[in-house]
Amino acid sequence: MSAHFARTIRHDALDRLADRRLLRALAYVDGQWTASEAAESFEVTDPASGATVAFVAALDAGQTAKAIDAASRAFPAWRALLPQERARILRKWFELILAARDDLALLMTLEQGKPLKESLGEIDYAASFVEWYAEEAKRLNAESVTSHLPGAEMMVRREPLGVVGVVTPWNFPSAMLTRKAAAALAAGCTIVAHPSSETPLSALALAELGERAGLPAGVFNVVTGNASAIVATMCGDPRVRAMSFTGSTEIGRLIAAQSAPTMKRLVMELGGHAPLIVFADADLDRAVSIAIDAKFATSGQDCLAANRIYVQRSIYDRFCAAFARRVETLRIGNGLVDGTDIGPLMHERAIKKVEEQVADALSRGARCLAGGKLHAAGSLFYQPTLLADVADGALIMREETFGPIAAVTPFDDEAEVVARSNATEYGLVAYVVTENGARQQRMGRALEYGMVAINRVKITGAPIPFGGLKQSGTSREGSRNGLEAFTDLKYLCLDVG
Repeated sequence: MSAHFARTIRHDALDRLADRRLLRALAYVDGQWTASEAAESFEVTDPASGATVAFVAALDAGQTAKAIDAASRAFPAWRALLPQERARILRKWFELILAARDDLALLMTLEQGKPLKESLGEIDYAASFVEWYAEEAKRLNAESVTSHLPGAEMMVRREPLGVVGVVTPWNFPSAMLTRKAAAALAAGCTIVAHPSSETPLSALALAELGERAGLPAGVFNVVTGNASAIVATMCGDPRVRAMSFTGSTEIGRLIAAQSAPTMKRLVMELGGHAPLIVFADADLDRAVSIAIDAKFATSGQDCLAANRIYVQRSIYDRFCAAFARRVETLRIGNGLVDGTDIGPLMHERAIKKVEEQVADALSRGARCLAGGKLHAAGSLFYQPTLLADVADGALIMREETFGPIAAVTPFDDEAEVVARSNATEYGLVAYVVTENGARQQRMGRALEYGMVAINRVKITGAPIPFGGLKQSGTSREGSRNGLEAFTDLKYLCLDVG
């Protein structure tokens, strides 16, 4: 961290921004664009080229506390607004996000590296949560309860929790923020958000648009800087009534531990280790297309990515051959270049992890059918890789993989593959490819995952309850469940005798 605000930033692609005000380098606290009191900043770089995109304010624990102060002051007035008024502001925010779609996607690709077509898709996805919760804000109704006491009338209503701490990851820097924040705002809560220091620009651009939409000062705050100090401050402050986090299970455990003394509500979407199961009755071309989409979106840097691909033995060789041919056609490069399928990984740690997993799998007898090494495009580019005959004991079959590495292994029967698929601490999503209707139902019941996709990859969206079982998270995001997660139930019993 160092003082860099006076330094001129000149990434050539920034000239493509239609609205330069969306490129923000300061945090957003109490309706003000806020620098670090110590004039500290951190560098945001383009993972494709290593070029500097911006230097962003690095706030500390003290300034985080001031953001919590602001959110606490803003809460009574925000909760007191008619739901229709909160809905109007959220609707305007949604419209502004769509109007700025191209600029928001450009910023995302510059700081995250994903292909521009994927960034555009994420902006649409992010906006959909704001639209959905703008509508749901008006439907948080009280309900009566049939009285079991003479002379009493009973009512149950939902009330907003208060200040919500939001911590978002680098792989989906816009959608993970709106999925959380729009639900909490619709419920009547106020927000203190901390985006990943690798991708803060998307969150700050959304704050700029939120201000234009009419979010009052203090209702939506974005605190950038060192995660450990900022998040620990949010966890330790009793005025923060809930922590909503997307990221690794390891960090989720730490946030839970830090939040325990103040008994916060926890809404967590944690790690995934998704199986993709292909049965012999599957259409081979369709199964390969599903595997490509489930594994290589976001360059494999996705908690929903298919990490373990199980293929029934009778079609195993044909599947591997067809899959290898498709993997070799994926185009690697800068996400700003048309036609790019696979962009860079986020950082050197990701490269090191995939290299270790590939080496470990090969040492245990796996065969490399495609890729398997760094790509000439740059130090953060790894070739789309297909490993066959991967042993269950290999690291890649036991640990979440955030990279473009597909691990394939054969299976013989349904009971076997269910047992192998469930043999993990994770339980976010599972994919099944089969034409047998009865098997589809059986697999949907037997797989210990919060979400099961049958014969398709895309299953998420604002109307569905997104989340996992076991150590893949707590609570749900999206849908009405995502709104209710930021409310408390209050029971009223009135004597009318």
